[in-house]
Amino acid sequence: MARAVAGLGSSVAAAGAGTLAYGALYERNAYTLRRLSIPTLPAGSRPLRVLHLSDLHVTAAQRGKLAWLAELARLVPDLIALTGDVLCAEDARDPLLSALEPLYSFPGVFVPGNNDYFVPTLRSPHRYLRRAAPAEPTGVPLDWAGLAKDLAAASGWTELTNTRAVLAVGGSRIDVRGVDDARLRRDRPDLVAGAPEFGTQLALGLSHTPEPRVLDAFTADGVGLILSGHTHGGQIRLPWVGALVSNCGLDRSRARGLSRHVTAAGRSWLHVSPGLGTSPFAPVRLGCRPEATLLCLTAGPA
Repeated sequence: MARAVAGLGSSVAAAGAGTLAYGALYERNAYTLRRLSIPTLPAGSRPLRVLHLSDLHVTAAQRGKLAWLAELARLVPDLIALTGDVLCAEDARDPLLSALEPLYSFPGVFVPGNNDYFVPTLRSPHRYLRRAAPAEPTGVPLDWAGLAKDLAAASGWTELTNTRAVLAVGGSRIDVRGVDDARLRRDRPDLVAGAPEFGTQLALGLSHTPEPRVLDAFTADGVGLILSGHTHGGQIRLPWVGALVSNCGLDRSRARGLSRHVTAAGRSWLHVSPGLGTSPFAPVRLGCRPEATLLCLTAGPA
C-alpha cells in the first residue's frame, strides 16, 4: 500500500512538473492572433479593423515576441489600440519602439497600465487570489511619460491618458477617449465624460484595467466599445472553471474576450485582451495563450 501511495505521489508530482514546464516553456511563447466580429457601427458603415494589443511586458531579450509584433503589420488594420503594461524594464524601450515601427503606418491610440510606472517586483501569489486587492506600487520607477512621448513622436499615435479626441479612421469619424490606470486609481473618467461627439460613427473607450467603475462611466456616456487588458485572461485557466482570478473588480467570467457590459444607463461591448506577456516573476500561462486580437467592427441592427 505504501508503495502504491508513493508511486501515485510521484506520478502526480511528475504531471505537475510537466504541466508547469509546458506553461513556462511553450504556452507563454505560443503567440496567437484571434479574430472577432463586433456589430457596433451604424447601419451602412463600412467595416473597421482594430488591432488590439495589450500587456506586452517586453524585455530586451524577448526577440521572438518583438519579431512577432512586427509581423502584425501584414494585417493592415484601420486602427491600433494599445491598452498598457508595455515594458518590464527601461532597456526594452528602444527594442520595443523598433519592433512596432512597421505598425506606425496605421493610426493608433494608447493608454498606460499599472506596470508602466514601476519595474515589476516579486509579489506573494496569494495577493492575486483576492478579488480586488489594492494596488501597492513599489519598485524602481519607469519613465512612462518619456516612453509615451517617444512613442507618439515616432508613430503619430494618440495618447489617451485621461483625455479624448476625434480621429478619422477608415472613412469613419471615431470619438476616442481613455483613462489612466484604474488599478492605481489614476483614472479620471470625469475628464473625458460626455456624449459622443456629433457626427461620429463610434465612441471607443480605453482603460488598461477593466474596473467596473470605469466601465460604468463609459457606458453611461454612450461609449459603444471599451477595450481593456490587465487580467492576462486569468493567465491560468482550468477546464470547466475558466480564469481563477481577474486581478480587478471584474467578474472572472469576463476576464478574457468579448462580453456585454450592461448598466441601468445602457450597454457597451467590452473586449478584454489576454495580452502577450507575463510578469518576469510569473512566466507561465496555462489554458490562456498570449494573444493579439483583430476586431472587425461591423454595422449593427438598424
